[in-house]
Amino acid sequence: MIKLFVPGRICLFGEHSDWAGQMRKFNSDIRPGLALVVCTEQGIYANAECSEKLIITSLDSDDKEISAEYNMHLPELRKVASEGGFFSYIAGVAAYMLNYYRIGGMTLNILKMTLPQKKGLSSSAAICTLTARGFNKLYNLNLTTHGEMECAYGGEQLTPSRCGRLDQAVAFDKGIVHMKFDGDRLNVNPAKIGAPLYLVFADLNAEKDTMTILRDLNSAYPYPKTSEHRGLHILLGEINERIIGEVTAALEEGNIQHAGKLMTEAQSLFDTYAVSLSPEELASPTLHTVLNDTALKQWVFGGKGVGSQGDGAVQFIVRDSECGTKLINYLHKTYGILAYSIAIPKTAAVRKAVIPVAGHGTRMLPATSVIKKDLLPVVDFDGKAKPMLQILVENLRSSDVEEICLVIHHGEEELYQSLFGDTVEFAYQDDALGFGHAVLQSERFADGEPVIVCLGDHLFTSNTEESAFTQLIAAYEKSKQLTIGLFELPLAATPHYGVAKFAAETALSVLVEKPTVEYAKQNLQSNGKYYGMFMYVITPHVYAELRYEFDGNNTVENLQLTSALNRVTRKFGAIGAIISGRRYDIGLPEQYRITVADYGRV
Repeated sequence: MIKLFVPGRICLFGEHSDWAGQMRKFNSDIRPGLALVVCTEQGIYANAECSEKLIITSLDSDDKEISAEYNMHLPELRKVASEGGFFSYIAGVAAYMLNYYRIGGMTLNILKMTLPQKKGLSSSAAICTLTARGFNKLYNLNLTTHGEMECAYGGEQLTPSRCGRLDQAVAFDKGIVHMKFDGDRLNVNPAKIGAPLYLVFADLNAEKDTMTILRDLNSAYPYPKTSEHRGLHILLGEINERIIGEVTAALEEGNIQHAGKLMTEAQSLFDTYAVSLSPEELASPTLHTVLNDTALKQWVFGGKGVGSQGDGAVQFIVRDSECGTKLINYLHKTYGILAYSIAIPKTAAVRKAVIPVAGHGTRMLPATSVIKKDLLPVVDFDGKAKPMLQILVENLRSSDVEEICLVIHHGEEELYQSLFGDTVEFAYQDDALGFGHAVLQSERFADGEPVIVCLGDHLFTSNTEESAFTQLIAAYEKSKQLTIGLFELPLAATPHYGVAKFAAETALSVLVEKPTVEYAKQNLQSNGKYYGMFMYVITPHVYAELRYEFDGNNTVENLQLTSALNRVTRKFGAIGAIISGRRYDIGLPEQYRITVADYGRV
């Protein structure tokens, strides 16, 4: 059984740009749609497990249990999807995925829904994404977040809802994402936030008809027929492009006040260019009463409507968390409406880590014939004996790393899930083709972001208040280049490690994998010292080099990471970060003896 959670989403900026941007396939004069979308803390919680059929249990709005059961047959699932209603979304995604992937059934038990429906938070997209994620995890489809989005979107298109691609941002779970809609092409990337962002979302307890709003605004596309139509094209085109560009820069710089000002401006522009096309729905008297309340200025930087707009919900960028609490209390006392806070922390420079653990651990035989090297026990600082890998994962988590990928053999999933549940992802290396090849298998997981790569048989302690990983990330954040964590080692030990040489204070010039003592002595000294490599923040350039070398050599038997790092260093530069701390190795018997004796001592 697996646990699932998918949030709702709020469109901060760029509502309606998704379907407008898709119209470029009919009219090339339309500009691509752009939007900034934030995931909420409210969402849908569920458990899922494999079964022969699609079995669904949930609670309705009156907390009464509802259930449904369907055969995993395409005609039946498509029929259920076309009929509409809550179960149609789940059936639609099941039908879509059954058509394209080898899956069986699923028992989906929806435990709790804290997501208000029909208020601009995309509850339908959330349930579609939840279903896609359930199938992905249960049947080890190895879909990326983008892949889950495509399945959720494809499934919802089989229902009467047919919401836009913007709603699928719920698949990202947290933070803000930047979305671009260019015909049928969709590009999604996490947005960078330079300072904490505090939002308040409120259900207006009023009415809106999303389908009518979409129908009325869609009448202006793909070709404008009136001046009002042309105005909407300008709003969702060049005006939206300017607003998104300015607010993206403001958020990245940490200028939250300016982002709030742009939010108020975006609402004013929407009122100017869009309301006349659907006046009964977009006049939004309740929304504007709240937005125009002068008492709110003491707490907020700006505000606007949510989603398709109308009298569904309102959002504000507030000055800080305390102001958010005061605003929530005021809205409830004055208007009788419930509001929620959303806190978005400053973006971490590196959110992901990769740990290759598919090696055979031959140097630790015969122990590794019955237990994997990375699962050998070590006593942690809390006095508990833990598998070494568990300590490593916990250290990464405590350094604010959000996503971790283990590179394993097929068939080992259950072993690692027994330790980590669904908190880790998997990539696969079934053939022993080198450390670089193991890293290459995580390319889809990295998805264009910088990632920490650490060895599955190393532990680290720090001599400062910052962990070894935090020190590494801080060094990367200063340069945004390939960054290699280093430790000082004696000359005699150089044949056992990758060795880096400094060209300047932090810049590296050359990296050599396991040099001879004589070569290291002649060529790899940095101010009379030698530095071994033991952790990395690798950039997309490194994956590109690994891919180029592997795809271009059908006979490769040992794809090394160091050779790719060397090429990136020559082309783009690399930074060396000398970590203040100690490295522990369990890959060699004598080193494991030292680790067991010394690690975890207070």
